[in-house]
Amino acid sequence: MPISLRKMEETAPALVDLYKSAGVSLRKHGLSGERAAVYLVVDHSGSMRPYYRDGSVQALADRVLSLSAHLDDDGRVPVVFFSTDIDAETEIAPADHHGRIERIVANLDHMGRTNYHLAMDAVIDHYLDSGAATPALVVFQTDGGPTSRLAAERYVCKAAKLPLFWQFIGFGDPDSRQFDFLRRLDELAVPAKRCVDNAGFFHAGTDPSRVPDGVLYDRLVAEFPAWLAAARAQGIVRSA
Repeated sequence: MPISLRKMEETAPALVDLYKSAGVSLRKHGLSGERAAVYLVVDHSGSMRPYYRDGSVQALADRVLSLSAHLDDDGRVPVVFFSTDIDAETEIAPADHHGRIERIVANLDHMGRTNYHLAMDAVIDHYLDSGAATPALVVFQTDGGPTSRLAAERYVCKAAKLPLFWQFIGFGDPDSRQFDFLRRLDELAVPAKRCVDNAGFFHAGTDPSRVPDGVLYDRLVAEFPAWLAAARAQGIVRSA
């Protein structure tokens, strides 16, 4: 069962408004009653410093936690921090969400480059090792294109056979050419490149924490229902 409003009020009162907003978006997109594991992947490359400093990453983590409370049994969200390599694999939970990102990052090494495929590999391994019976929604945050575009595209295409949906979210200037690759990734041909459309992308702009909660949740879940239907039709996700 998902986490109830009452439980959220008891364990994470600061997240209650986010929890309510997430519920509205889930109902709007026909996802009430759906179950899914929720992952958060966070860019820890050098250019991300301003977004850690101004609280944008923590704000995203709080929003993802509040979404997970509706979809997952315990509301705990596995988190992967990546740059050149995997910088950390940990989890966040409603009860200790306040300042959690800052505490994690304080123990990490220098911020490197941007290798999407290593983070994707870490999520895939975690999901398969968990033995989860539900599909997964992976919120994948970045502020630029990957060091290896070929590797990133290969992983998205190979992962299309797994019950994982990759929702990419960009921080930064929407007009930056850095995001051209993610636009192409979002439009990779089906079935020529992949068996189902298993990835989405949207910009959160240069000040991501100021995107209204309802708008952010709508964008996070907008493509998930169509993927669920396609993945169930092909037996990638077991029918409820």
